[in-house]
Amino acid sequence: MLRSLTVLDLSTNNLTGSIPDSIGNLRNLKILVVKINYLTSRIPSSLRNCSELRRLNLGQSQLTGHISEDFEAFLNLVYLDVSHNSFYGELWDRWDQLPNLTSLKISNNDLSGNIPPGIESATQLRLLDLSSNHLVGAVPKNFGKLVLLFNLTLSNNKLSGDIPEEIGGLSSLQHLDLSGNNLSGPIQGKVGECVNLLNLNLSRNRLTETIPYELGKLQYLQNLDLGNNLLIGEIPPEIGNLKILETLNLSHNLLSGSIPSSFSGMSSLTYVDISYNHLEGPLPKTKAFEDAPFQVYRNNDRLCGNKISLVPCSLKQSNGDNGRNHNKVVLSIVVPILGILFLIVVMAFLVHRNRMRDNEIEPNRASNKNLFEIWSFDGKLVYENIIQATEDFNDKHCIAMGGYGAVYRAELPSGQVVAVKMFPPSQDGELANLVSFMSEIHALTEIRHRHIIRLLGYCSHPRHSFLVYEFLEGGTLDKKLSCEEEALSLDWDKRINVVKGLADALSYMHHGCSPPVIHRDISSKNVLLNLEDVAYLSDFGTARLLNLHSSNWTSFAGTLGYAAPELAYTMEVNEKLDVYSFGVLTLEVVMGRHPRDLMSSLSSSSLDSSPPPSYGIPLKDVLDKRLPLPRNQEEEAVVLAVKIALACLRPNPQCRPTMQQVYVALSKHKSHLQNPFLVITLGQLLDVNFPNA
Repeated sequence: MLRSLTVLDLSTNNLTGSIPDSIGNLRNLKILVVKINYLTSRIPSSLRNCSELRRLNLGQSQLTGHISEDFEAFLNLVYLDVSHNSFYGELWDRWDQLPNLTSLKISNNDLSGNIPPGIESATQLRLLDLSSNHLVGAVPKNFGKLVLLFNLTLSNNKLSGDIPEEIGGLSSLQHLDLSGNNLSGPIQGKVGECVNLLNLNLSRNRLTETIPYELGKLQYLQNLDLGNNLLIGEIPPEIGNLKILETLNLSHNLLSGSIPSSFSGMSSLTYVDISYNHLEGPLPKTKAFEDAPFQVYRNNDRLCGNKISLVPCSLKQSNGDNGRNHNKVVLSIVVPILGILFLIVVMAFLVHRNRMRDNEIEPNRASNKNLFEIWSFDGKLVYENIIQATEDFNDKHCIAMGGYGAVYRAELPSGQVVAVKMFPPSQDGELANLVSFMSEIHALTEIRHRHIIRLLGYCSHPRHSFLVYEFLEGGTLDKKLSCEEEALSLDWDKRINVVKGLADALSYMHHGCSPPVIHRDISSKNVLLNLEDVAYLSDFGTARLLNLHSSNWTSFAGTLGYAAPELAYTMEVNEKLDVYSFGVLTLEVVMGRHPRDLMSSLSSSSLDSSPPPSYGIPLKDVLDKRLPLPRNQEEEAVVLAVKIALACLRPNPQCRPTMQQVYVALSKHKSHLQNPFLVITLGQLLDVNFPNA
């Protein structure tokens, strides 16, 4: 009976020792997955008897052996993953013996020697990841013949020489990572011909000369990292043409001149690092630069702007040396006037403070400063407007109940509608949830994103302490999904956009903020929608700013049913907690209900290590039956979302993707279905390849 077995999955079973020799008796075996175990020996020679093997995944299993000798017999392989093991030796040079290979991942091993030039014979190769090994020599020019390649990752090796211009012929390439090597010479302008590139990372090399203007042709580029090189000259204005670029790192180079004015049009840019160069002139007036911390523009020659450690941009920088004398005249007039204005402001503040002391409404001064801040208007006036609009927080204006307080709708006299989250006081008059109150303020004043709720102001007061947000008319996602009529209006396109929007927000929080922000309570109750069903992440009361230089521990936080399983035995805060919760939420969006039963079934397995019964469930049977089955592009998007959700729910946190990888995959990748949609099972969606982001 077992001899006819075609699929064997032994992953994540805490196996030790070695793979049993008896596995060689499974002559019809086509798929073998032994990833995430504790095997310390070589693969058995009997495995060569399984000549029908198509997919072999031994990743993260602590195996050892000679890479060429142990795998040269598997001529029918389509997919091979032996990453994060201890395989050694040089890569095989008979690539023509692997005509069907599409994915090869041997990252984080002990490979040595050169990358053989005969790799051009693997004409079906789409993904090649040889990162974090000890490879030397040049990047083969023959890579240019692998026209189907969409992911080439050779980072963290000891490769040297130029970047071959032949790479520019890879029109399907979406991810190119050559970082952490000893590459030298110029960045070839031909790279600009890889028109489908999403991520380009050439950092931590010895690249010289100028940044080629041709990179401005990469209209789909989302992440560009050229940091830690020896690049010179000015930043090409054409880089400003990258309208959907999200992260840009040009730090630790020898760049000079001013930042091009074209950067002012880069509205999608959320993170930029230009530190340790010789740049001068004003910072662009864009969100990425205006919100940037000091570390990302430090150590430049003569940058100016309204930022920490930068001098204000003088007329000399705007108009040249002819304005020097004019500046002195202006300063001689402006400085005395500013001094007088300062005295007036101080006197007004003292008068206002005395009045506030005599007023019934007195802000809480427990932290030695006035925490009453709502926009730039008269705080007391706005406070009174909110009290009046909510009728002193009457229940009839309550629109939601959260873990730390109620949320009210308030329409101000100006006509503006806001949401007010009120934190109740404790019996002694102190703020009962002070930590949550301050966490939310701290997090939301540090981050700005199109899919994150916007904090407008806050008030700390013995009688009423509250936060003021923009008001979103669509309500919470959980209410939308639980209401029959509203769930029907949330069609497949809108649901996929909800998932993409949240992935975008979490990717920004984890990878675009310094320090990273971990939400810790991702759930459908904490996702708000506007009238167009655009999603916004809310409720940052449990959010943490991650300290990258120490351990991060905390008490339990989150919502049961969304919290990652490792919280049962560790209280360490890291981004993988949010990744897991995102996976739960994604399944909830496509299923129309919380996936607790499905998750319980997926995590179970029998004693003989056979796949859980739910692996055989057709995907169509778990989708929200209130909607018609998705078709065409909707179909592929839903399948991809479920694949990603299952990857986010992997028991081992280190095996979950990053949110940056998730967002890139949702934005550009396709699932490349091999079977008709209606017969796809959940078990067939367990493997998904993510780009290195």
